[in-house]
Amino acid sequence: MARLVAIGSVTALRAAAEVVPDAPELNVVAAPGEARFAPGTLDVVNVASDVRVPVGTLSAEAGQIAFEGVAKAVELALAGEIDGIVTAPLNKEAIALAGHPYPGHTEILAELTGTPDFAMMLTAHKLRVVHVTTHVGIRKMLEKVTTERVLTTIRLAHKALRDMGMERPSVAVAGLNPHAGEGGLFGDEEQQTIIPAIERAKAEGIDASGPWPADTLFGRAVAATST
Repeated sequence: MARLVAIGSVTALRAAAEVVPDAPELNVVAAPGEARFAPGTLDVVNVASDVRVPVGTLSAEAGQIAFEGVAKAVELALAGEIDGIVTAPLNKEAIALAGHPYPGHTEILAELTGTPDFAMMLTAHKLRVVHVTTHVGIRKMLEKVTTERVLTTIRLAHKALRDMGMERPSVAVAGLNPHAGEGGLFGDEEQQTIIPAIERAKAEGIDASGPWPADTLFGRAVAATST
């Protein structure tokens, strides 16, 4: 149902084809509009010079090639030449060596598209999980969990679910501390930060609830009994 074009290093893809059984033939194109989409063939928009980087070794060269692949994909998407992007894994240390110290794809995509408010959503069966923070150490994470950020994440989750076709989405918010703080016994972030965000979201007409202890929340969501 999808016509796929690879965007990246054709040299790296050729090296991979040497070790992958029944690898497709690679057809290098200057733009997606030139792709043939022939059976047994993978059309490739090449973004790197003919440099073969060592396999299994961190290098700035490899990081730069990976970053250029993502940047080119964003450029083509914004120009309407492709309909969507599926990203392969990035080695964050390698792209940092190349001078692009992003925590991950999410932040790269946000900056290249000029998106001020963004979040990452993970989906699995009935679950749709949106993170308040991504790719950050525990100590720094505590600084980033603010009422405004929690509220922004609730809004983004609500909008994304509406965009997915859910007319009346429900957003359940997980607590930060064990047992969602147990009324302040295990931390007051729920009372000071998370509950005010939930209340403001409700005032905007969003069906938000919580904060729920994470184990309770995910168990109920998987069993399809959560609110």
